Amino acid sequence: MGIDYYKILQVDKNAKDEDLKKAYRKLAMKWHPDKNPNNKKEAEAKFKQISEAYDVLSDSQKRAIYDQYGEEGLKGQVPPPGSSGPGGASFFQTGDGPTVFRFNPRNADDVFAEVFGGPFGFGGMGGAGGPGGPGGMRGGSMFPGGMFGDNMFSSFGEGGSMNHAPRKAAPIQKNLPCNLEDLYKGTSKKMKISREIADMSGKTIPVEEILTIDIKPGWKKGTKITFPEKGNEHPNVVPADLVFIIDEKPHDVFTRDGNDLTVTQKITLAEALTGYTVNLTTLDGRNLTIPINNVIHPNYEEVVPREGMPIPKEPSKRGNLRIKFNVKFPSRLTAEQKAGFKRLLAS
Repeated sequence: MGIDYYKILQVDKNAKDEDLKKAYRKLAMKWHPDKNPNNKKEAEAKFKQISEAYDVLSDSQKRAIYDQYGEEGLKGQVPPPGSSGPGGASFFQTGDGPTVFRFNPRNADDVFAEVFGGPFGFGGMGGAGGPGGPGGMRGGSMFPGGMFGDNMFSSFGEGGSMNHAPRKAAPIQKNLPCNLEDLYKGTSKKMKISREIADMSGKTIPVEEILTIDIKPGWKKGTKITFPEKGNEHPNVVPADLVFIIDEKPHDVFTRDGNDLTVTQKITLAEALTGYTVNLTTLDGRNLTIPINNVIHPNYEEVVPREGMPIPKEPSKRGNLRIKFNVKFPSRLTAEQKAGFKRLLAS
């Protein structure tokens, strides 16, 4: 069938006029190019496609031809169900052939103005005879003076009059606990959510959905992952965004400090003075052996380069591993031990 206009408008094939208008309003508000300044090219294409779908499905004659012959028939040459058609459709006699139907998509701005009832000169998308051509798209603002911002959009309501636009519900935030192993190696977590969505009649029905959250190596506590409009659907309210916030679980061995990992080793005074070997299992399961031949004083710290956390923006790089020491001093010494230490230190 080529383009599926029903799918574009997100309606079923039995959708009535009011269903079509409601669907068009929602999508047009979302994809109007002036509402998407950072993604204008894609928005223009989608806005034009949405307008064309509404233009066809809201016109009984065009819709009848589309339902019977598909997009190819609508835009090609097929026998029409009647003899004439308004709104961009025309019928003509070829001379010795049958009467046929020719479909010319209406200008996207004109469709928008008609549905929303705006008394403005919608010249921003390429009017008939303008640089954009019939039904074309060209740069600029829909309103005189280029003043088509959020305030202008907010004046359009669901009824097409100058009412307040649907407000967006406040974001729903949830903590996502992750251990250091998850944040070191990266992982995927699946979250089951329950929410309410609205059907074509406006009634809400409960649904369950599985969301996959891809956690990248090196992500830090407080990192946010947003799933747009995954909250409950209610009339005249744009669903809330669902936001997961990374929360770091305490680890038995390591403590994170930015991109570095720190670990504290308990050692005896004899080990601090005569040498000590650190044996560690890393967060990805490797065994590290780090001999220390220096005298370990209370503030001593051994730094092992590139054995810390991955750096998110540079995955091939890592922070450092910093090893600190807690030296256990004896609680008491005998006279003989004291004398021995004096002789040792004096030499």
